[in-house]
Amino acid sequence: MKPLVSILIPAYNAENTISETLQSAIAQTWQRKEIIVVDDGSKDRTLRAAQRFASSEVVIVSVENQGAAAARNRALELSQGHYIQFLDADDLLAPDKIERQLAALRTADGQRVLLSSPWAHFYYRTDRARFVRNSLWQDLTPVEWLVRKMVGNLHMQTATWLLSRELAEAAGPWDTRLLGDDDGEYFCRVLLASEGTRFVPESKTFYRATPSGRLSHIGASDRKKDAMLVSMKLHVQYLRSLEDSERVRKACITYLQNWYGNFYPERPDIVLELQAMATELQGRLEIPGFSWKYAWIKPVFGWKAAKWAQRVLPELKASGTRYCDKAIYRLGAAKRPASVSG
Repeated sequence: MKPLVSILIPAYNAENTISETLQSAIAQTWQRKEIIVVDDGSKDRTLRAAQRFASSEVVIVSVENQGAAAARNRALELSQGHYIQFLDADDLLAPDKIERQLAALRTADGQRVLLSSPWAHFYYRTDRARFVRNSLWQDLTPVEWLVRKMVGNLHMQTATWLLSRELAEAAGPWDTRLLGDDDGEYFCRVLLASEGTRFVPESKTFYRATPSGRLSHIGASDRKKDAMLVSMKLHVQYLRSLEDSERVRKACITYLQNWYGNFYPERPDIVLELQAMATELQGRLEIPGFSWKYAWIKPVFGWKAAKWAQRVLPELKASGTRYCDKAIYRLGAAKRPASVSG
């Protein structure tokens, strides 16, 4: 019998996207699946929108708001699948995403092969998504994957992964302390428990580019900065548990430097912790600079103004692009004939 796949969807205030996400889950060509939506105490009509899809295959659960990590843990507890597919409530899977990944498994493979797939950003129109390859898009050992991630400031989007029940149990639950990068920390633990990654280039995941309020965005939030520091410490600990070589220590220092600008100079307490970590790794952190687009602002208006501009202006540009894409998407939807429901 083919393995059962559990597609787990945490949802919070996602009334505008949950329907499309659920449709992409239901449309999976892998027939033996269950879909579990955990509404994390949404204040909008997310729950009502999701309940329209309730069936023997689609289970909808509502809980008090505790955050995305807790919602994923609840969905995992309810699931029965041999394989786990996490899917955020605004992202999409190509129809054959899961089927292609499972087809890539070999007869000799154990339950600890971690499957991944390409991903691309989109706003509203998936046909505009561009898949841009990076060094994680290949089969890799756990240590090599983490080194490349931390040196290149790279990541694999949550829905790219397909993991076995055995791997999920070995990794343990999602860390509910983390307000940001909870997926990065969780999949580090999955990687540590795995035999390595199997990249399946034919499968595809679509990652919706959302405003700065998204979970992964740190911005000026002190709570998210505190949580990010926890995640960073764990990343370094996890990688060094696999290999504590000179190249790994250099990778860790580069990783700390990549994120240093999110804390400097507003959080001197975290700055001191990061500097101490770098010293223990036999390195040092440099004062973060600005790209050429914003470097001129610092001598004229000061450090805070330059940092604000480097953080906010790209968001404003993205908001304009998102608005235009939404308008074109809606115009196209209005021209399409309405679907006939059974």
